[in-house]
Amino acid sequence: MHTSSPSHPRRAYWLKTLYEWHWVSSALCLVGMLLFALTGFTLNHAGQIEANPRTHTAQAQLPAPLLTQLQDLAATATSAASAEAAVPASLQNWTQQTLGVSLAQRTPEWSSDELYIPLPRPGGDAWLRIDLQAGEVEYESTDRGWISYFNDLHKGRHTGVAWSWFLDIFAAACLVFCLTGLFILYMHGARRPMTWPLVGMGLVLPALLALLLVH
Repeated sequence: MHTSSPSHPRRAYWLKTLYEWHWVSSALCLVGMLLFALTGFTLNHAGQIEANPRTHTAQAQLPAPLLTQLQDLAATATSAASAEAAVPASLQNWTQQTLGVSLAQRTPEWSSDELYIPLPRPGGDAWLRIDLQAGEVEYESTDRGWISYFNDLHKGRHTGVAWSWFLDIFAAACLVFCLTGLFILYMHGARRPMTWPLVGMGLVLPALLALLLVH
């Protein structure tokens, strides 16, 4: 029987190292794993959880100088030799002051008579449309609630670069947590005969469900 006594210093060293990596990774993953477990449940029962989306609309009239600038940009952006034009800073400032809408780092869709800017976000959606002939501005925003917000965080939907990096780091920490747990099980498995049957059940059960019962 293996022990962690001084007669087995190598095993004791690796066991101590695994425990350190295991508890550090578990501390890093704790809140994230709770969030992902909860949102996994809400996503699995999305059809049974009622949502009450709230929609807000607004309209405005674009100032003539700004309309002229956008018309010139649209003519350039829709030409065959030009790349897609970004949202100009002047329009960003105007929408922020007039509608309270931020267009920073948004990708516009230009046409000869319309500027359309999709504004998706976690837990909701929005868009802004500008008639480049009449200068009419339409804005619509839909909020689907906190459950939808956390569900979208779970999926990384419309969350931006920073959250995408967090998901990658979180996934790496979860891998460390699981792998160190596996090695700890291996080192204690000789004294705990139910270890590997339980591990095997964790593999076989979802595999059987996926093969036999998932359409």
